[in-house]
Order: sequence, then C-alpha cells, then structure tokens
Amino acid sequence: MEIHKLEAIIEAILFTMGDSVETEKIAKAIEHDTATTRKIIHNMMDRYEKEDRGVKIIELEDSFQMCTKAEMYDYLIKVASQPKKQVITDVLLETLSIIAYKQPVTRAEVEKIRGVKCDHAVNKLIEYNLVMEVGRMDAPGRPLLFGTTEEFLRKFGVQSIEELPMINSDKMEDFKAEAEEEIQLKLEI
Repeated sequence: MEIHKLEAIIEAILFTMGDSVETEKIAKAIEHDTATTRKIIHNMMDRYEKEDRGVKIIELEDSFQMCTKAEMYDYLIKVASQPKKQVITDVLLETLSIIAYKQPVTRAEVEKIRGVKCDHAVNKLIEYNLVMEVGRMDAPGRPLLFGTTEEFLRKFGVQSIEELPMINSDKMEDFKAEAEEEIQLKLEI
C-alpha cells in the first residue's frame, strides 16, 4: 500500500478515536509491524509541525493521539463561548405553555394534557432556563413540580405570570371540538 494511503488511514484512526491508540492496534489496522508504523507516525508528526497545522500527533508511552496545538486554544474558546441558538419548536412551546398556565405542575400532568411523553421537552426547557424544578408534590412518589423562571418572563416580555394573556373560553371550546374531530377522523381511518 502506498505511504500516503497508510498515513490517511492512521490520520483517520487517530482523529476518530479521539483518545490515544496503541501502536500495535494501528499496526494491525494498516497491516505493518509496529516499528514501521511508529516510523510512519513520526514522519507524520514532523510534517504536521513543519506545515504549521492546527493539530499534532503526540506519543504517550506505546500509543499515539491526535490533539489540538496549544496555540489554537484561544480560537477554540472563541467558538465554544458563543451562545448556542435556542430553537423553540412547537412541541417545546406547547409544553412551555402548559407549564406556564398550570404551574406548579408535574410532568405527569403535562403528559396527561398533551397526551404524549414530555421528558425530552421538559429537559430542553430546563436546559434553556425557561423552566425549573420548584419543589415536590406531597403525593406518593413525591413527583417533581415545574414552573417557569425569570428568564421565561424576560424572553416573553412579561413582569409576572399574571400578565400572560388570558385563554379565551370560546376559543378553548373550539380547540376541544377540533381536537375531538381530529381524534374521530384518526379512529375512522
């Protein structure tokens, strides 16, 4: 096998594994002995250094690992410290609405209203700091109670939960009728 192909295989192994990989394992993968494998990797290490690349290969006892060069850390920090864009999907918005209007509320109560599991949605809302655990219900199993956070108020531009728009009872009846029709259509199919 051509040397460039061997180097590409070694590079792929070290990049994908992330942690250090024993020389013997790399040698078996490229079907060469450990001395030849070590020599190929040392040549790669020298070339990475000469080409002023962002990564390097380091040797740890009888293994090798690909890692970022120390002088690149400042650039990584700039990327890592940028806030992630929070995406509020319809599922999250529906779950958040239930929690906001019914708080304090248990996960089981939210699931009863939504009709589906909501573990992921609640966990995402906690991650986004829109919902938090506010206590435990005094009932068997002592389920967690959830409520909204100050961040929720800030993001939705209200000073308190009392400022949330009232749910129009006429529209509620329309929603219920629409949901019942939808259920009936699904049953008929």
